[in-house]
Amino acid sequence: MQETNGKKPLRDRLPIITKISYSLGTAVDMWGLWLYPAVAFMVFNLYMGLDPRLVSIAVGSVRLWDLIVDPVVGWISDNIRTRHGRRRPFILIAGILSGLGLPLLFMMSPSWVDIKFLRAPLVFWYMLGINFLYIPIISAFTIPYYSLGNEMTPDYEERTSIMSFRSIAQKVSEVGNFFAFKFTTLAWFLIPETGKQNTLIAMRVYTCILGSIMAIFSIIIFFRVKERYYETVVVKIKKKISILSSLGETLRCAPFRQILYMGFAFQFSTSMVGALGYYVTRFYVSKGNEIVANSWTSWIGVAFMIGGIIGARVLAALAHRIGKRWAAVVACTIGICGFGGSWVLYTPNIIWLQTVASALMGMCHASLWMLHAAIGADIQDYDELNTQTRREGSFTACGSYILKLGNAIGIFLCGFIITWTGFQAWHLTPSSQTIFRLRISLASLPVLGLVLAIIFVLRVPITKKMAEDIRKKLEARRGAV
Repeated sequence: MQETNGKKPLRDRLPIITKISYSLGTAVDMWGLWLYPAVAFMVFNLYMGLDPRLVSIAVGSVRLWDLIVDPVVGWISDNIRTRHGRRRPFILIAGILSGLGLPLLFMMSPSWVDIKFLRAPLVFWYMLGINFLYIPIISAFTIPYYSLGNEMTPDYEERTSIMSFRSIAQKVSEVGNFFAFKFTTLAWFLIPETGKQNTLIAMRVYTCILGSIMAIFSIIIFFRVKERYYETVVVKIKKKISILSSLGETLRCAPFRQILYMGFAFQFSTSMVGALGYYVTRFYVSKGNEIVANSWTSWIGVAFMIGGIIGARVLAALAHRIGKRWAAVVACTIGICGFGGSWVLYTPNIIWLQTVASALMGMCHASLWMLHAAIGADIQDYDELNTQTRREGSFTACGSYILKLGNAIGIFLCGFIITWTGFQAWHLTPSSQTIFRLRISLASLPVLGLVLAIIFVLRVPITKKMAEDIRKKLEARRGAV
């Protein structure tokens, strides 16, 4: 194979335009899956007055439904054979449908809060029903999409490069979630009679815009990104893999379990406080001023994006020098500084300091998920060596299952944490005790999760040398891809 000045083989290197095109899919994932929980408490608790515990139950239940759907989608994607591959058809069709369906998540009336059905407000049941229809569609995009990322190259370093592009794109698209808060305060959505913003109408307009972009990005990915393993490896496998045996074999992979534990610890601990940052910004830093809080939340999102872009590039370079596992430890340490430092940096005295905490959190998020995915791709080679089967869909589904389980449990608890702090939506001047409990929860719970994440990632045995040896053995057995 042709080498270039001692660098990786030419066949292992992907064009930058391919990496960028693939990375566009993070916007579909970010807006289709994570916009809703990001704004749920703002829309349904603070604007519509729904009990925060019901908001948590609704959003958490949706995540539990997602847990059931993901393995099924992963299994179908692993077993399907089409002339366009086994991932790209899902990406095209489900990506377009998820973009068109995004505005439907907010197509309810504020009056539904006062209409009871089975002793719960009608809006609660709508939240459950519409999401139970939407989740299978977005899952049919995300599982094949992330599986595709694991198949784009067999090279240890190039995988990190791909994931760094994806992480940077994810941070850019995540600004869309933060900007939703600012968008709802635009003058277009002011209700003249009350002088307040019509948050629900604003979210409908906003999701129409984002949904259109999601559909366009899905089309670009379909035409610009190819499935590298499909022709040389996948189509030769005629035997269908049963869903139970596939999931069981995947979970028996010991290194994979360690990376799952790492992701769960981080996802669970940060999901518990996911909404608390906005509450602290609005009721402590901005002293209850909604316009100021929403404006600063947008800037927090920009800082999160910038931190994520810097973190992904710096940690990718660091991983090249010290290995992916130790780079992940550095990422966790940065996160500890960001979340723990929020106790000092979220202050009404110097309001912009909260963007520093957000930048550190963004560095942690982007680089940790980048390394999580890059290590996961190496683990899938390890599994193929031992089982002689490639099942990226099953690995992606299992990984997604555990991460979303952590997210679901965290979201369930988040509403109860808000209730524990003493916060009440109809009393928008929280007591000093409530503020203290909001701040201490934000500063402490993610730190505990990050410490556990460090412990688990160091237990993953795959080093760069081991990954390269595995690749040589695989190519000797089934040929290069």
